[in-house]
Amino acid sequence: MDKNSPIGVIDSGVGGLTVLRSLQKSFPHEHFIYLGDTARTPYGIRSREEITALVQELVDYLAAKDIKQLVVACNTITVLGTEVIRGGHPFHVVGMSRGAALALAATKNKRIGVFATDFTVSTLSHQKAIQALDPEAQVFSQGCTKFVPLIEGEKFGTPELADAIGEYTAILKKDQVDTVLLSCTHYPFVKTEVEQAFGPGVTVIDPAEATVLAVQKDLYASGLNRTSGPGRCSIYFTAGLERAKHLAARMLDLKQCDFQEIKL
Repeated sequence: MDKNSPIGVIDSGVGGLTVLRSLQKSFPHEHFIYLGDTARTPYGIRSREEITALVQELVDYLAAKDIKQLVVACNTITVLGTEVIRGGHPFHVVGMSRGAALALAATKNKRIGVFATDFTVSTLSHQKAIQALDPEAQVFSQGCTKFVPLIEGEKFGTPELADAIGEYTAILKKDQVDTVLLSCTHYPFVKTEVEQAFGPGVTVIDPAEATVLAVQKDLYASGLNRTSGPGRCSIYFTAGLERAKHLAARMLDLKQCDFQEIKL
């Protein structure tokens, strides 16, 4: 594979832009192609079979663009496993970190909360990852069904979003967690509001930091990292291009990006 080829990034919608932001900051020489399936979001309420079929369409599309690596900027998709996601293509797949080590480093009482989609919660993947490192840790997972539609719909600063945040944080407050993982890439869009709702006694973590480190390790091990020249980003959405661009403006320097709406 050519090190000058782009890195592909997939998500069910706009949430993965939070990961793309971190990737661009860490790898300024790399080219990226981001594909967000805004026409069919959210994925977290779908069955495993549905998600697998949708993801294969995304991956096949980016494979045709000769990507050198695929970053899965979506916790729901990551749960499928790298082999299922790769679908026989030659590039390596890096999924979202579950943030287990980050959470355990932050917690003092070993009571860790997880905000995620219903599908991700149902797999117990975060609980297993955390307790594999520390069997004494207690994990309290909360499905946040309302978050993705509100974020995709740009409902920032609205009573609806405030009510949803209040509802979900209240549940984990009762569980006395002192650390919370934002285990859906959409959720960092409202990280500040979530932190305010929990108050200063709770640490809210975006696992994107650990994901970026995994991307770096894989690129360097494969000898595929670009070391010079400015990077560029092509951003594709499957619906609602203008709305998605508004959300992208919250995360990215649009001067470094090209946007296009596509059909799969």
